[in-house]
Amino acid sequence: MPNKAANQEQDFLIDLLRATYQNQEVYPILQQNLSKLNDNLAFILRKWVSDRFTKEPAIAINLARVIIKLSTIIQEFEQGNLASNLEIAIAGYETVLQVCSREAFPKEWDVVQQALVTAYQQRQLIVSRSIGELREQTIQTQTQINTLTEQLQEELQQAKLQVNDLKTTIIQLKQEEDKSESRIEITSLIAEFKELKQRQNLVEQITTAKISPKTEQFNTAIFYDIENLTMGRNNPNLNFSIKDIQTNLEKTTLVNKIAIQCAYADWSDFRLRPLKNEIQELGIEAIQIFDYSYKRNAADMQLAIDIMELAQSRPTLQVFVIVSGDGAFAALAKKLHEYGKTVIGCAYEGQINRILRSVCDCFIPIPAPQPTREDVPINEVTSESPLNDDILVVTNKVLQDLKKNYEQLNQLRQGGILLPKIHTILKDNIPNFDQEREKHGYKLLNIFLKTVIEGTDICLSGDNNKLILRERLTLSSNGSSNQTFNSNSPCLRSRVLTTNSVNLS
Repeated sequence: MPNKAANQEQDFLIDLLRATYQNQEVYPILQQNLSKLNDNLAFILRKWVSDRFTKEPAIAINLARVIIKLSTIIQEFEQGNLASNLEIAIAGYETVLQVCSREAFPKEWDVVQQALVTAYQQRQLIVSRSIGELREQTIQTQTQINTLTEQLQEELQQAKLQVNDLKTTIIQLKQEEDKSESRIEITSLIAEFKELKQRQNLVEQITTAKISPKTEQFNTAIFYDIENLTMGRNNPNLNFSIKDIQTNLEKTTLVNKIAIQCAYADWSDFRLRPLKNEIQELGIEAIQIFDYSYKRNAADMQLAIDIMELAQSRPTLQVFVIVSGDGAFAALAKKLHEYGKTVIGCAYEGQINRILRSVCDCFIPIPAPQPTREDVPINEVTSESPLNDDILVVTNKVLQDLKKNYEQLNQLRQGGILLPKIHTILKDNIPNFDQEREKHGYKLLNIFLKTVIEGTDICLSGDNNKLILRERLTLSSNGSSNQTFNSNSPCLRSRVLTTNSVNLS
């Protein structure tokens, strides 16, 4: 049944895209399927579009334009759950950015950025309204608790007065207990006295117990600066455990229960996939960050904004944990102290800014990162080696080792090495190479190699049938080498793929 429901939602998404592409009326389709406009549709949209971009790059930009148009329609649709409509639109905009870069498609990129700004503002408005409603509910709950407490105290006072009256009566009756006619009355009064005494004890237990809303127990918010944990973007280090960080934080006496956890990063980077899986298992919200400038850290800015908003809107949050060693957060920690909040720092020992550490109320160190997988010699890879789980890293190591062989280096410099020869080399050096590659979703060898060598000095030739070096070396007569870069190299020219139609089946 779950698979059937998922297929129905995917068919609904394809119908919407087809109607949008053919300039049909989309609103009637939306009105007839209000129940399908939910957060799950946003998830299916992200996955289906990402898969289609990967499998059919030639239609990517035309499909992206259709998604932009559909996202705008759903964002303006005023029926159904407005929050879910907005999440579907945001999913469409963010997915389009996978193919619409600022350099290649500046017009589409600008449209998407403006749409995202509006969508984020609308989302913020919805969140603010929800926070206000929760705050009103909390006030009503506290009022009810106060009323109940006053009633219990009044009942306790009345019970005490009744007990005192009974004590006086019993003393008087005991003085006359030699009279047989009073013994029955005494027994009845003693039983009544015991019942009232039990009632008094019960009321005292209730009134002395600490009565507080359940939400007050969740006093902690944790914010992970993933770029700081991975020690940069060029060669991200993933040799750390967020689960261990979370466990160590829960051991501190300052942390009662964790209410909010957010991790900030560019999650579209495929290298962060193992880390994204871990935070989803731990219930941590993945905050997608796009850098809008070349020098400023967008993740740090968004993290600081979110913390200050929560510090003002959520009085029950008293402990803020910043998992980062960046000294820029020292000012944020001081500001949180002005709001009466407790700040816990968490970063690699020896790599936290000394000013940030000094202003934190508590500091929890993270063990220093171990060497990355690329540091492990390729001859140590066996069928039981953990490196087999990361076929991208192992393949990149084998390709880089080609430059250590004099004959292969000359081939890379002069004419390149044919892909069938590369395929043979990879199968000889990596156990179960084809099975591991296809298991990670790469059926075509050239697309897989393009992903592996991205950002390196090796690239595909213009016709995608050879591997060559980006740089061309010219040898002088005395044997010295001069390094030059050929800007007209096939691997440096960007190719624009266009098509006259979009296949949505």
